[in-house]
Parts: sequence; structure tokens; C-alpha cells
Amino acid sequence: MSRITQTVMSKTKEVASSCHQEFSSDGTKHGTLTSPHYPLAYPPNTHCHYEFFGRGKERIRLLFQDFFLYKSSDGSLSCTNVDSLQAFVNVDGRLENVATFCGVDLPKPIMSNGPKLMLEFRGTHSSRHSRGFKISYSFVENFGITTGRQLKEFPCAFVYNSSEAHNGTFASPNSPGPYPRDTECSYFFHGGQTEKVHLHFTHFDVEGVLPCEAVSASDYVEFSNYMTEDNRYGRYCGQMKEFHVESERNFFKVTFRSNDRLDGTGFKAMYQFLEATDEYQAPIFDKASKSLRLFVELVLLSVIATHLHRQLYH
Repeated sequence: MSRITQTVMSKTKEVASSCHQEFSSDGTKHGTLTSPHYPLAYPPNTHCHYEFFGRGKERIRLLFQDFFLYKSSDGSLSCTNVDSLQAFVNVDGRLENVATFCGVDLPKPIMSNGPKLMLEFRGTHSSRHSRGFKISYSFVENFGITTGRQLKEFPCAFVYNSSEAHNGTFASPNSPGPYPRDTECSYFFHGGQTEKVHLHFTHFDVEGVLPCEAVSASDYVEFSNYMTEDNRYGRYCGQMKEFHVESERNFFKVTFRSNDRLDGTGFKAMYQFLEATDEYQAPIFDKASKSLRLFVELVLLSVIATHLHRQLYH
């Protein structure tokens, strides 16, 4: 084989293993993105860039449907020097990496901090099992928050009225994935004249350290009985177990604020409008699920104890 033929074949292979795609909300608000040759194995030495361009308040949200990249069997958890997919957002005019994925675990959803997002895929290795990835993308303005009624006059705000629902759930932007950076969202709860608002947080992971001030570059959640700040409650951040917060009147505001640095998986919570004189009672399904978990744990302990007894005495 001549050197010219080898050079042409090498260049052809290089072109076939490289790619660049752009997605604009002017064309479509949602679609699907896949790695080269998906669901077949992507070729070795693949290097792809995927760029997303939204408009105005739009954020890009990515939902992973399938993810299987080549990774050696050395047991390492690091994504360094292995096939990987990285996500970048624009922070003060520069691209900053916000997530790196490798291996076969399905990533949680990710969301941009503004109308731009870039993905970079590097597939150095390959095997017949390395089918790559399949991702659903969408340009959204609701921050991935699917409950409440969005108030368009605010950058990110949702209202919950007891006249529409006496109980329900709400969550941080992009839940259950990490919340986007540099984002502020407000949740307004309006009860009847004789009602109060009870919140039960079942998951809480907001990057920061107490007392969650700017000096520690902390993200935070804060509560208020008024539209303005309310020093009665203080700020909440860090990783916390389940906790409850209750209003003193028929209005309650929850504010979530993230900066442009680290992030967490945010929060999930249940809300309930109660009569001012009533005490909060956990929903029946919540009690049942805890009882079921306790029952399963007791059964497992019994099985383990029986197994150990047989090993010792037989």
C-alpha cells in the first residue's frame, strides 16, 4: 500500500470519527442527540462537540435515555483519561465544566445556567459493547419545575394556591438532577384567610456551609412570611435530613439561590395548607411507606440471622 493511499485512508478515518453539531431553539424546541453510529459502537478516536443556542430566558435541559461508554475494568471511579462526555456552560464569558460523565451509569438530568450549553465527547477507545449515548434535549423556560403555576413576570417564580390544591409537591430547578448555577427561584404559597402553610422537606442537598452567607460562597434556601426578607427563619444550606418548616400566616415564600460555583442536587418537598389551629400530620402514604421499609428491614435481618445460624450449627 502506498504512502498516499495510507494518508488518504487515515484522513478519511479521522473525518468519520469526528463530528460537530449545533442545535438552535429557532429550529426546534426539543429533539434527540446520539453518539456516532448509535446504537452500534462508536468508532475509536471519536471527538465530538455539540453546541446548544437558546434565546432569552430559555435554558437547555438534557435527559439521558441511554449511556454506555468504554471503561477499563481496573475498578477506578475517576473519569480522567477515559472515554467521557463533558458539559460546559458560560460563566463570565468563559466556558466552565459543570459535569463529566463516564462508564455505564445513567447520568441525572443537567441544565444550563443560561441560553448556551456545550457538550464534548471524547471516545478514545471502543468495543462492540460501547454503544455510546442517547440524550433528549429541550429548550425550556420552566426550569424543569412541573408543579405550581409559573409567573412569567418573574425570572423564575411559581405560585401555589390552596384554592387550587390543598397539598402537593415542589422541587428545586432541574430536579432530580443538579440545579443550574447562578439561578434564583421563588415559590409563593397562598392559603385561605384562616390557613397556614406547612412544608416537609424530604431531600435537601444545597451546596454551602452555615450560616450560608456570601462570604462562604454558599447557595441557600430561605423562608419568609412576607414578600420581603424574614429573619425569623435564617438560611438553609448543606446536606440535611428531613425537616419541617411552617408559616405564621396564610402566605409563605420560599427562595432558592445558587451562585456560579459548585452545586448540589437541590431539594424535594411536600406542601400542605392547614387551618391555623391544626397540627401537621404526615400523609397516610408517607406513614405507610416508612412502615413498609421497617417491615422489609426486619424481614432481611431475620433472613440473615437464620442463614448465620445454619452456617454455625450445621
